Amino acid sequence: MSSRRQFMKTASAAGAGLVAVSTMGVMQDASAYQTSVWGGDVYAGPREMVKNSKILSIQNADGSETLGVVTPKGVIDVRAVAKKMKIAAPLTLDQLLQEGNAAGFNKVVASADRSGVPYLKESDITFGRLFKNPGKIVCVGLNYRAHADEVGMAHPRVPPLFNKYNNSLAAHNCLLQIPPPEVSYKLDYETELLIVIGKQMRNVPMADTLSYVVGYCTSNDFSSRDLQLELPSSQWMIGKTLDQYAPIGPYLVTADLVGDPNKLQVQTFVNGEMRQNSNTSDFIHNTQKMLSYISTYWTLEPGDIVFTGTPQGVIAGMPKDKQVWLKKGDRIVSRIEKLGDLQFTLG
Repeated sequence: MSSRRQFMKTASAAGAGLVAVSTMGVMQDASAYQTSVWGGDVYAGPREMVKNSKILSIQNADGSETLGVVTPKGVIDVRAVAKKMKIAAPLTLDQLLQEGNAAGFNKVVASADRSGVPYLKESDITFGRLFKNPGKIVCVGLNYRAHADEVGMAHPRVPPLFNKYNNSLAAHNCLLQIPPPEVSYKLDYETELLIVIGKQMRNVPMADTLSYVVGYCTSNDFSSRDLQLELPSSQWMIGKTLDQYAPIGPYLVTADLVGDPNKLQVQTFVNGEMRQNSNTSDFIHNTQKMLSYISTYWTLEPGDIVFTGTPQGVIAGMPKDKQVWLKKGDRIVSRIEKLGDLQFTLG
């Protein structure tokens, strides 16, 4: 009994300590003293969206995936500069977006020359995953007019939504390990514009949605059509959420550098052959409509990502006698204007 009383007293004291602590007679929020999930102290400054940046992820020799910033002089290694200059800065894109410490990020960029840390050549970098732990991965299906027409489906009245999971996230230049043929063999590409959320949004009218977007990426909603469409009931999630079925990259380009997301050319190449060639102007539901609709049902948080659908030219839209599904060794290039070429090989 006495040990139970002691436990309750200890727990009570600990609980009180979580409310506030006193320093020099000033009551302060104890959360400022907690350890961040990213390591180090919790960032307690103003939440800001990063601007005027092209960001990539570096796969380091120690297995970590950290930020790089593309500049005319080369790529800034954010972790190395932050350590050298003793700057409290976000080290991953998830951390940058979810904590909102754009000031620390900008300080690293501004200090790169003085740090003495050498700029990296992009050609020497092994790319990591841009996103490793977003809160939500939301996908919009059937969102280009010509694509809906090629697969013989009506244009949807509202954006059809499904999801992917973090297991599907993959890096630029990755070797995408395809499933064994007894699991799936009807493998297809889907180059898509990816929207990246920078501020919390809920029930946002269409006219205001773009102010919540921090940037955009090239992505591929890689798909197993046999799992998606030919199981006893359609299984869109299964067909699109196997491991590595969401390559993203090579960059996050901030919204101010992209401009109108509804006027971007979208292309796919398989082993050098162009397969898709369209423009986001063919969206059935444009960027503003998608975000407003999604925010009606869920709160979108900083770091959440939204796949926006693929244009015409997918293998599933071809006549049956011309459908040659992707196979091991195929090289896929997804290209979106202003956002760069996402490349990966099937293994």
